[in-house]
Amino acid sequence: MSELKPYLAMFIIQLMYSGLTLLSKAAFNGGMNTYVFIFYRQLTGTLILVPLALILERKRAVPVPLSFWTFCKIFVFSFFGVSLSLNIQAIALAYTSATLAAAIVNSLPASTFFFAVLLRMEKVNIRTKSGIKKIASVLLCLLGVATLAFYKGPQLRTTHHVLSRYHNHQNPHHQDHFSSGKRWILGSLLLFLSVIIWSFWLTIQAQILKSYPAKLKFTSLQCLSSSIQSFGIAIAFERDIQQWKLGWNMRLLAVVYCGALVTGVAYYLQTWVIEKRGPVFSAMWSPLSFIIATTGSVLILGEPLRLGSVLGGILLVLSLYSVLWPKSKEGMTHQTSLPLQSVKECEEVKT
Repeated sequence: MSELKPYLAMFIIQLMYSGLTLLSKAAFNGGMNTYVFIFYRQLTGTLILVPLALILERKRAVPVPLSFWTFCKIFVFSFFGVSLSLNIQAIALAYTSATLAAAIVNSLPASTFFFAVLLRMEKVNIRTKSGIKKIASVLLCLLGVATLAFYKGPQLRTTHHVLSRYHNHQNPHHQDHFSSGKRWILGSLLLFLSVIIWSFWLTIQAQILKSYPAKLKFTSLQCLSSSIQSFGIAIAFERDIQQWKLGWNMRLLAVVYCGALVTGVAYYLQTWVIEKRGPVFSAMWSPLSFIIATTGSVLILGEPLRLGSVLGGILLVLSLYSVLWPKSKEGMTHQTSLPLQSVKECEEVKT
C-alpha cells in the first residue's frame, strides 16, 4: 500500500493544479481583474507559508542565516520570475482558454533545460542518443507552441456546460480592438513568454538555493515579495474599489482555493513525493493536469475543444518526455536536478 502513496499523491496534486486553471479562468470570465486576482492569491499563499516557515524551519539543526544581499536577490528575482510571469500568464489566460494554458505549462521542463544549457549547468553531446533527444525536445516544444498559437483547427465537440454564466464573457478590463483570432495568438504568445520567464527564473534560482538552502523560507520570502509587488501592480492598473471586493462568489472561491489547497496542501505533497521518488517521477505526471483541465474546460466551462489544442498539447507532452526520458536513464547530477526540482517545488509560489 505504501508503494501506491506517491502515485495517489501525484494524482491529487495534478487534480489541484487543474482546478487552479479552471477556477482562475472562470473568475476571469466572470469579470475579475487579473491583477487583483494575482495579488489576492499571492497574499493568501503568504499568510499560509510564512507562519509554516517560521515554525518548521526552527527545527533545523543548523539555522541558515539570511543576508541582506541574499534577500535583495530573492526580491528582485521574485519580481521577474513570479510577479511579472504570473500577471502575464493571467492576462493570457483571460485571452485564451484553460486547455491552452494547461498545455503550454508542459513546455516548462524543455525551456528550463534550454536555459540550463546556455548557463552551462547542463551538457549536451549531440553524438549520443541522449543528446539528440534533448535537442529534439526543444524543437518539439517550439513546434507545439506554434501549433497552439497559429492553428485552431475544427471544433471537435460542443457540450452543455455547468458554469454557463462564466463562459465566453470577455474580461472588461482586457477588452481591445483585436479580433478573436488575434487575441488568441497574442494570448498564446504571452503564455509562452510567461513560461520562458519562469524557466529562466528557475534556472537562476538554483544558484541562490546553494547559498540559502532553507527551501521553505526561500519559498515564503518569494511569496511575500510577490505579494508586495503584485499589490503595486494591481493598484497601478485598477483603482475601482468594486474590483477589490470579494463576495461569496467564484472570485472568493478561486482565491481561497489557490492559497489554501494549491499553496498549502499541494506544496507539502509535492515535497514529499520528490523526497520519496525524485523530481523526474514528479515531472512525468505533468501531462495529467492537461488532460484533466481539457476535460474540465469542455464539460464545466463549455470551452470548445479544437483540433489545434489537442495536436499542440500532444507535441508539448512529447517534448516533456524527450527531456525526462534521457535524464532518467543517465541519472541527474546535483546541479541539473535543481532546476527541474524547482519546476515542481516552486509551482506553489506561482499558483
